[in-house]
Amino acid sequence: MNLSLIPGGPEAFELAAKFCYGINIEITLSNVAMLRCAAHFLEMTEEFVQKNLEARTEAYLKDTVLPNISNSISVLHRCECLSPVSEEINLVNRLINAIANNACKEQLASGLLKLDHNFPMKTMANIEPETPSDWWGKSLSVLNLEFFQRVLTAVKSKGLKQDMISKILINYTHNSLQGLVIRDPHIVRGSLLDMELQKKQRVIVEAMVSLLPTQSRRSSVPMAFLSSLLKTAIASSASTSCRSDLERRIGLQLDQAILEDILIPANSYGNNHGTMYDTESILRIFSIFLNLDEDDDEDNRMRDESEMAYDFDSPGSPKQSSILKVSKLLDTYLAEVALDTNLLPSKFIALAELLPDHARIISDGLYRAVDIFLKVHPNIKDSERYRLCKTIDCQKLSQEACSHAAQNERLPVQMAVQVLYFEQIRLRNAMNGGHNQFFFGTINSQFPQRSSSGAGSGAISPRDNYASVRRENRELKLEVARMRMRLTDLEKDHVSMKQELVRSHPANKIFKSFTKKLSKQLNSLFRINNLKPIGSKPNAESRFLFQRRRRHSIS
Repeated sequence: MNLSLIPGGPEAFELAAKFCYGINIEITLSNVAMLRCAAHFLEMTEEFVQKNLEARTEAYLKDTVLPNISNSISVLHRCECLSPVSEEINLVNRLINAIANNACKEQLASGLLKLDHNFPMKTMANIEPETPSDWWGKSLSVLNLEFFQRVLTAVKSKGLKQDMISKILINYTHNSLQGLVIRDPHIVRGSLLDMELQKKQRVIVEAMVSLLPTQSRRSSVPMAFLSSLLKTAIASSASTSCRSDLERRIGLQLDQAILEDILIPANSYGNNHGTMYDTESILRIFSIFLNLDEDDDEDNRMRDESEMAYDFDSPGSPKQSSILKVSKLLDTYLAEVALDTNLLPSKFIALAELLPDHARIISDGLYRAVDIFLKVHPNIKDSERYRLCKTIDCQKLSQEACSHAAQNERLPVQMAVQVLYFEQIRLRNAMNGGHNQFFFGTINSQFPQRSSSGAGSGAISPRDNYASVRRENRELKLEVARMRMRLTDLEKDHVSMKQELVRSHPANKIFKSFTKKLSKQLNSLFRINNLKPIGSKPNAESRFLFQRRRRHSIS
């Protein structure tokens, strides 16, 4: 018999027929919903006989189903295939309201139980109370998306805590997206299966984003979950508003992210020359964080001077520590995406220029990322190479980074000269005792400690002074030898290039005049930095300085 119009089909009709003939039927969680709907459809009400099927099912619902959260979820799941009758008799709304009310009751009881555990006078078992999201939140994963949205909206309106809502959302999203992972796009791109999977992913992600708690810098939603949602949203081509919402949430708590959270694959279907990672999304996320920092500056203008000094001057303040974390995160991200051969220099430069000057105390991480990018992209334009290296503050490079940069042939000549110049100034100030002016690679150089006593801080013993002078002399000799080796290599390359070009173009007068000007500029640079050109004799001034330093070290 075809009984498709009856809610529950032939099974519900058979149970109703047995009930009419006086055969005892057992009402359970698995059949109470369809029996209630079938009784309404067949008009088995109290109008015709007492204790009819409708009354029996209502009694079971009130006594067994509605007071219990798990039972209500199980019956609500059975109502998914009983629409529209289940909606007409208001069964779905009653079950959803029962779940929301009982969840809030359990939350209150759990809070009181935790409060009792805080008082040692009451002798209770040392058992951690179980939160509602631990024992019933996972049961919501059996519901379809529509019913889940309605349940979560109801519990939010009843006042369920945001951390519990976050746990429920994470569990439901994980279970719903299992099996919907899009496979290799080159294999199934454009197929019906691929389009269907993308559509399901897109619907789930957009629904989950709409149910997330309120945006805040101290959100209860974990960063890893937000990152996975954004990756899925980009892969499934979700709406722009959905992706913007996720980017905003990630930017609010960017200081809690790690590298894996911001390595977002790009949606480059069918494009073999596309980039590996979505750098534009990361650029917007970091911009959101920096704009929030500027908003905090506006708010901080209303504070007193002492609090303002704490916010800006101390590297351990919450604001400064967050900026330092984000700067290290960005440098690590740049080093990772620099390995992508399809990444355009303009996008890499935009990310490198994003942070303000005060965000980095040491520029070694940025220098490493730039060096990797130049190594992977050897054919970029000289203007882009110069602009990229301009993002590095040579004064914030450590001694190891300076030594590497001075010998790095991938860097422009201007930057190599600048590194040598600042390194020489640092060594000169170290010789003169000015350690705090150009001391790179330490936090104390950016935040020097003040002396509390009235005496000068330079009052040290002659023994310590002698040891420090000898150590500084050794470092100076090593640095001068290293610079001379570097300059010798440059001079050899210059001579070989000149000979080769003259050999190929013997009448090239323009090149000869250019090489003469370059030699004059190099010699003038040596004289400015108290260095003599290679092969020249030492003058009287340099001999006098060397003898004075030698006498000083011997004394």
